[in-house]
Amino acid sequence: MEVLESDFVVIGAGLAGLYAALRAAEYGLVYLLTKTSLSETNSAWAQGGIAAAVDESDSPQLHREDTLKAGWGLCDEQAVEVLVRDGPQCINELDRLGVAFDRTPWGYELGQEGGHSFRRIVHAGGNSTGQRIVARLSELVMQNSRIKLIKQAPVIDLVTADGVCLGAKVAPHQIVLASVTFLATGGAAALYERTTAPSGATGDGIALAYRAGAELADLEFVQFHPTALALPNAPSFLISEAVRGEGAYLLNQQGERFMPHYDERAELAPRDIVARAIFTEIHKAQAEHVFLSLQHLDPELVRSRFANIYQTCLRYGLDATRDLIPVAPAAHYSIGGVRTNLWAETTLKNLFAIGEVSCTGVHGANRLASNSLLECLVFARRAVEAAIQRELPKPRPPKLSQADSWEPSHSHSHIHPQVKRLMTEHVGLVRDRRGLKYAIGELSRLESEGWGPAQDQALAARLIAQSALLRAETRGVHMRSDFPWENPSWQTHIIIQKDRLMRREKQLQTESP
Repeated sequence: MEVLESDFVVIGAGLAGLYAALRAAEYGLVYLLTKTSLSETNSAWAQGGIAAAVDESDSPQLHREDTLKAGWGLCDEQAVEVLVRDGPQCINELDRLGVAFDRTPWGYELGQEGGHSFRRIVHAGGNSTGQRIVARLSELVMQNSRIKLIKQAPVIDLVTADGVCLGAKVAPHQIVLASVTFLATGGAAALYERTTAPSGATGDGIALAYRAGAELADLEFVQFHPTALALPNAPSFLISEAVRGEGAYLLNQQGERFMPHYDERAELAPRDIVARAIFTEIHKAQAEHVFLSLQHLDPELVRSRFANIYQTCLRYGLDATRDLIPVAPAAHYSIGGVRTNLWAETTLKNLFAIGEVSCTGVHGANRLASNSLLECLVFARRAVEAAIQRELPKPRPPKLSQADSWEPSHSHSHIHPQVKRLMTEHVGLVRDRRGLKYAIGELSRLESEGWGPAQDQALAARLIAQSALLRAETRGVHMRSDFPWENPSWQTHIIIQKDRLMRREKQLQTESP
């Protein structure tokens, strides 16, 4: 057993993890752990960009209003205020670090996406924003002598004692002890068969935090991106919302534009409304998909602004400037996660949660487009600020026994096919009581029979399903066919903690978890 010691340990190397590692390295030694490579994260796959009020005609107040409106009454207003206020400063910081955002002679080239009342999406390399930012921050991490990167290092447990997080157990035979642990493991959308997420988005952080005793919140809210490529034998490649922001139309099987019938904002309605409309149109036509049309847009704009999408479609025989693109919703983003306060502190001392694994209260019941990368930046920065304000003694190595040894596993990104099937069929875009109860029973069985990653995946999936069963209404991205309407009595949060019953809280108190 090898025991490593540091000031900080960061688990996960998406945008939140990379940014936290860089900022924490200004104050001490950092171990950065990733179970995959630096390019296999949700952040690296993000296309749309970062939402921030950087234009003179915009303001943080207007960004705040759009975020609250999209969140269906469940956003924490204090957390949203922090997000939109600190957003422009974080964009400036990325600029300073050398991220090459797309510009015009007058400033940032800004895009518009669903739910936003202004063009406020900052992007880099067209629709390759996440990839460009992660590449630049990864370069800086590799150059920093105070950051020790350990790749192919899946964390199998958090090290805790008396309600304090002391670091992490890493397969096959390492413990990394740290005064502060940052959990930045990403979401759980890869637990579904049809997903836009990389294979590593398996809900690891949910399972780790739950077993360690931290509180979780709002797990039932899984966002399905409305427009993922829907072709046989092709991956569910995400067709960025920015495409609709530039004027693309959604068409049904009859070739008719249908979004104006569902919302006055048409294709620029928030994601939950668009996904629900597409589901309805698919169901009515007994089809597998609807179509996205870019035929009326400037072909040169499509090829340059959306080069990645254009090239991917070409690979599957579609010319996005001339052909209709078949699309359908796919699991995309985990809105709920490890409950934090306004400084990203969890209910487990010295454990911070940042990025998609966290539940800061920013997104409510439906995440506003391109607020995810912004949340990574804002709360990673605040987490480091909070951590360095404390005088944290070096954690003492825990007593180890033979039972603390474990065998290496090469399947930490492999997802049990039954978990994916159960989540897709019964905990998908639309759920009901019967299907959720069946899924919970089967997932509990898989959890009890499993070991290692398979057990963690079944655990994370079960907790999502249990939260979805408890919420007896339709709100935001959570849609129940047996409770098809929003219920004012459910303007509340579902909190989960190990060895305690689920409970409802009227407001997610993020100041003191």
